Amino acid sequence: MKQILIVERLFDGEVFHQNMAVTMDEGKITAVTSAAEVVDADPSMLTHLAGTLVPGFVDVQVNGGGGALFNDQPSVECIETIGRAHARFGTTGFLPTLITDDVSVMAKAADAVADAIKHNKAGVLGVHFEGPHLSVPKKGVHPQQYIRKISDEELAIFSRQDLGIKVVTLAPENVSTQVIKSLVKAGVRVCLGHSNADYDTVVAALDAGASGFTHLFNAMSPLGSREPGMVGAALESETAWCGLIVDGHHVHSAAAKVAINAKPRGKMMLVTDAMPPVGMAQDASFELFGIKVVRQGDRLNATTGELAGCVLDMVGAVNNTVAMLGLSHDEALRMASMYPAQFLGLDKALGLVKPGFKADLVLLNSANQVSRTYIGGKIVFAQ
Repeated sequence: MKQILIVERLFDGEVFHQNMAVTMDEGKITAVTSAAEVVDADPSMLTHLAGTLVPGFVDVQVNGGGGALFNDQPSVECIETIGRAHARFGTTGFLPTLITDDVSVMAKAADAVADAIKHNKAGVLGVHFEGPHLSVPKKGVHPQQYIRKISDEELAIFSRQDLGIKVVTLAPENVSTQVIKSLVKAGVRVCLGHSNADYDTVVAALDAGASGFTHLFNAMSPLGSREPGMVGAALESETAWCGLIVDGHHVHSAAAKVAINAKPRGKMMLVTDAMPPVGMAQDASFELFGIKVVRQGDRLNATTGELAGCVLDMVGAVNNTVAMLGLSHDEALRMASMYPAQFLGLDKALGLVKPGFKADLVLLNSANQVSRTYIGGKIVFAQ
């Protein structure tokens, strides 16, 4: 059904506009004009909105939300719970993320994602397998008992063609360049992370087709003057994208600023690395492979001491990027929408408010908090 949103302010992904009309039909944007041009439209089609309409946020690393953890319940129902929780904070497209686990759990997760995509469940773009082919010294909270070399079983899962966009995070010191080339050929976007690899090994993986880095700085070999490590290779690369957690805990603001300044514009994207407490009560805690994870304000710590993902949401990441890093609001919004869409190869459908793009939209109030979220032109959250 045709709808026309009349908005006080619009950020189309490139520039801000005042008093605009966005027409949606059959899940897509069909027109973007001045509000004055639709004064004669059928009033039943019109919705007047106070605030700023922006492109929906795209999150490539979502472990959980709404009390649900994908590893604990690799099902369509779990994915839907996670999606609903994050839609409240402006996420309109996401990759359910499975951290290191048994291959049987990986297979169930793949089946769930395939089912969700087949039935067009709101917001599901594909899947992110964060592990299990990682480095033990940089495992973080990933369970060591499941970290392993890649086998035909995992390759078969990664090579499935019914999973939408596929992202696999791996440690290049434990996966050969030939395997990386095979994964890329099978349509996988290979990200590097949870790795103690030296610079040369990382560069070889990039040359083999790896195209991204998972949560830059965290759980990877650091940048040194004589040993550039994974961080150095990530910052040097002009083609690879980097995910960045801007929560004030995972990365110091100075380090984040250096990284953003070092990378070509468009190659840094915001991620949440979100866990089950997103959208839950302040005192929410959960278990991760038998280890208790406790929420302390906006920080998650395992009782074994490590940071254990985030309670960060995408609108929070955008606002933190402005407040902590001093970036403009429009650039922070691009880091949450246009740039991850480009990384995923979906930049002809997501990340802009333009005719022909999917009607994935977020309305921000005067405090830049989410007051309404649309996925495919349908309201999935409204205050």
